[in-house]
Amino acid sequence: MVKILLLLLLVASDLMAQDRKIDPTWLHRYVPRLSEHVAAPESRSCRYKPIFGEGDAENRILRSVTRFGEVTVDARGSCQGALYDREEEIYFVLEGNGILHYGEQAHEIRGDDFTYLPPGVKHSIENRSQKAMRVLRMAFRIPPSISIGTPSPQPKIVNLDDVKEETVEGHPTSVLYKLLVGPRSGRRDAIDEAYVVTSLFWMNFAPGGTNFPHHHETAEEIYLVLEGQGEMVAGSGVDGVEGRYPAKAGDAYYFRPNCTVGFYNQNKPGAKAYILAVRSRIPPPEDAD
Repeated sequence: MVKILLLLLLVASDLMAQDRKIDPTWLHRYVPRLSEHVAAPESRSCRYKPIFGEGDAENRILRSVTRFGEVTVDARGSCQGALYDREEEIYFVLEGNGILHYGEQAHEIRGDDFTYLPPGVKHSIENRSQKAMRVLRMAFRIPPSISIGTPSPQPKIVNLDDVKEETVEGHPTSVLYKLLVGPRSGRRDAIDEAYVVTSLFWMNFAPGGTNFPHHHETAEEIYLVLEGQGEMVAGSGVDGVEGRYPAKAGDAYYFRPNCTVGFYNQNKPGAKAYILAVRSRIPPPEDAD
């Protein structure tokens, strides 16, 4: 009888081990297939499509990213105002025109505009046009160890077309970068005001171009393919062999710290590929999650 009980315990333990889910080192979402929902009952003309973070089933593995998703504001619609004490946000206008409310101010925003929204400032979006507006919304938590300063009296709004393309030292010349948002201590980006975000950048891949597989030990990163297709590198790296996956416009990838990341564009004449990427540093172990 004792032997039978021991056998049953061993079988039960083995089954429990098989049922245990291991956190993935990277996540993939195809944005056009994701569902959206009304952002708030008070603002039914504003809908949110979670890609990573809040609203996504596997949001618990993210460390610094709280939200990464797409906001759609209907014609003549608006979104409810938001204010966060220890979160910073970045908005990137994917399509349409509208109004950014920043505190008591109102600023026009249009397609390919991006802006940084610091903690402590109430902000919202309004669409006064006859066409829907789509905005990529990125939010990041600021750990307690970081002191938050006084927010800028007005937002800096920059258009992608006004940022020069350039090569980046240590990276292949087959990729041109636009450096959009960076840390407060920086001087290289169009907007240098972030606490946790180390870089929001645009990549323009030449035919056959690559940024080479690499990893970041203390940061998590998200790639969103806006145009083109190729092969996304996600994970592996064992014996120098990276994991490659077909990627096309609408594919979004989240990479945990130390995960191998990279992209190979098609090696065909005229085959361009554009990726919007954001990287944020994770809080050190002593910070509370």
